[in-house]
Amino acid sequence: VVKEKNRMGECPVWEERESALVYVDINSQKVCRWSPLTNEVQSVSVGARVGSVALRQCGGYVIALGTRFAFLDWDTQAVTTILELEQDKLNNRFNDGKVDPKGRFFAGTMAEETAPGVRARRQGALYTLFPDHSVIKQLDQVDISNGLDWSLDHRTFFHIDSLTYAVHAFSYDVHTGKIACPRLLYRLAKEEHMPDGMCIDAEGKLWVACIDGGRVIRVDPETGRRIQTVTLPTPRITSCCFGGKDYSEMYVTSAYDGLDEATLAKDPHAGEIFKITGLGVKGIPQNFYAA
Repeated sequence: VVKEKNRMGECPVWEERESALVYVDINSQKVCRWSPLTNEVQSVSVGARVGSVALRQCGGYVIALGTRFAFLDWDTQAVTTILELEQDKLNNRFNDGKVDPKGRFFAGTMAEETAPGVRARRQGALYTLFPDHSVIKQLDQVDISNGLDWSLDHRTFFHIDSLTYAVHAFSYDVHTGKIACPRLLYRLAKEEHMPDGMCIDAEGKLWVACIDGGRVIRVDPETGRRIQTVTLPTPRITSCCFGGKDYSEMYVTSAYDGLDEATLAKDPHAGEIFKITGLGVKGIPQNFYAA
């Protein structure tokens, strides 16, 4: 549905108040918004690699870019820093993020590659930005903090550290926002490659984007089994979310960075955004950052 190609399209969020899909292109350092009504893509350059975007209750967006949390005013294109983190880790940046059921913004970090396939290990962390702008560190020694979401009863937090090739579940205290007691939920099969972004549907099942696997998979958190696979026409599938007027459509982002010239020549869809319909299940609205 979006032909404008992204180097590293990520973190799609359906914004009901604009009837639009908001997402980031990490490596192009911009936040984008696509309207299905006009088919127009607008974007704001933010001056650093931006890993995630989420909706703010009062309008505009909260973003995680470089190693800082910030607000983005869409109308003025102003980026206002809330807090700087990890200033001692010059090669780190924020990656995926999402708002929890109480309006707190969870986002994690990772080390950038220093050469193709080479990165410092366990340099990342997972943070929570509270509505009062205070921050706590939830996890340490993470490789690539990635997809995240919460169970429908708000008792479980789901998280992906990509280089574990797995989805983990944590107990989650909705009152304090703290996570604890990690356990393995699902380990990806070889052909699924590496887990990236993730979202939950209205039946409480998880959808995991498989980067280099060219697919999204549906996982049942109760049984820890994969129950559905949807293949897409490009390998670097990065994330997914539900949207549309009744949240019955799934939007899937992809990337062309990381593909060699020979692959790109054979792949006309790398970096585009896709819509999947007919899944027979709906999603749930995104939470708003409560400040």
